[in-house]
Amino acid sequence: MLKLSLLLFLLTGLTALNNKKQDLVVYQSENLIIKKLSAHTYLHISFLDTDDFGRVACNGMLVVNENKAIVFDTPTDNKGSIELIDFITGNLESEITAVIPTHFHGDCVGGLEAFEQQNIPLYATRHTVKLLKKNGQKFTQPVNKFGANITLDLGGEKVYARYFGEGHTKDNMVGYFPADEALFGGCLIKSEGAGKGYLGDANTRAWPETVRKVKIQYPEAETVIPGHGKPGGKELLDYTIKLFE
Repeated sequence: MLKLSLLLFLLTGLTALNNKKQDLVVYQSENLIIKKLSAHTYLHISFLDTDDFGRVACNGMLVVNENKAIVFDTPTDNKGSIELIDFITGNLESEITAVIPTHFHGDCVGGLEAFEQQNIPLYATRHTVKLLKKNGQKFTQPVNKFGANITLDLGGEKVYARYFGEGHTKDNMVGYFPADEALFGGCLIKSEGAGKGYLGDANTRAWPETVRKVKIQYPEAETVIPGHGKPGGKELLDYTIKLFE
């Protein structure tokens, strides 16, 4: 019995140590922070100066497998995007096969030009492209437009981008990487304790139901990344639903 207890203690300690290692800062500058969250999933954090909320940290997700990478949301400016691209291609020795903005706001597309200059394929919903053009975005490369959802291959694993309905914006969508059970909710999902944030383009009535659909679609999600603030688990979905009910 004593040996079994000791073994369980050691295994618990190793698991905690492994989890700690998986949540390490692997890159940091004034413009960009990159954290490894799990085996293939990274959080990239850049910063946006706003009139209403001050300097805001903005999240994006990076998934990597078999030297291929997909980026959800660009950093907030081209400088941060260049650093992210250099980290992926240099440190991770991976090719970026897609960049996917989850909605049309600047915290998702502010560094898009840097990706276009590197001829990195851009994927976006038709709705997002329409809103970007309406807001003056000019594309220098063709856009791979899709409707409500798309499935991309990442070194033999699947990556999903899917629209569930209105919330933070009319076009907000989420990304999911089932290999790591990682969900990128973008600004549709709020971090624990966060307020409602910017509502200028929001549909607050539809917001809770949209998040319920996400929760139903991905019940196995273990890591949930909001658009701003700390990642968590499925409790962030419940928190966001209650916030807007």
